[in-house]
Amino acid sequence: MPRWFYQLASPRWCYDITGKLLPLFAWAAVLLLLGGTAWALAFAPADYQQGNSFRIIYIHVPSAILAQSCYMLMAIAGAVGLIWKMKVADMVAKCCAPIGASIAVLALATGAIWGKPTWGAWWVWDARLTSMLILLFLYFGVMALNSAIENQTTAAQSTAVLSLVGLVNIPIIKYSVEWWNTLHQPATFTLTEKPAMPVEMWMPLLIMVIGFYCFFAVAMMLRLRNEIVSRERRSGWVRELIQTQFR
Repeated sequence: MPRWFYQLASPRWCYDITGKLLPLFAWAAVLLLLGGTAWALAFAPADYQQGNSFRIIYIHVPSAILAQSCYMLMAIAGAVGLIWKMKVADMVAKCCAPIGASIAVLALATGAIWGKPTWGAWWVWDARLTSMLILLFLYFGVMALNSAIENQTTAAQSTAVLSLVGLVNIPIIKYSVEWWNTLHQPATFTLTEKPAMPVEMWMPLLIMVIGFYCFFAVAMMLRLRNEIVSRERRSGWVRELIQTQFR
């Protein structure tokens, strides 16, 4: 195993490294999201079929992708906590759930807003929409388990198992439009195929996707740092940190 993997087991090391990375990701998120939004709204051409209503794609697609990525990170962190008993991995898994749930809500809400002018309905029991709704419920389930179980170790183990079981939903979300006859359109762009949209339309979308990931990194590190301080509050380094901040 590489050295950094074992360093992740140290709450203090994680707290220090996230403190150094936070400003970088925060600035990147601000610049990318502002630049991508300006490009998407002011310079990207309107869709020849949907007109300007398609512009919600610049929020809907990044949030849908990020909601799935966040769940996978939560499951992986839970597995690491189960196998290697790493406290920081358990903290990461716990911090992922509320962020992922919020992003999933955003994806579902923007999808409904986009669906009204496109399909004529706010909601249909489409395979893609239904599997995304299940993803949201899985996030809620993880959050409920964390709140219901007082013992942190038991809560981490239980939520890790639930997260790993729920991973089966991720390929269903991704391939639902190929496996079933659905209203939802296929993937807007993939890493293995040339985008169907012109560069003037997919480039700001790519910028928004990266911006969303940077925003997630900021939110994740902020929650993780708070969780570390809360759990390690009896440690000497946390006491020194608090004393230094209040001098």
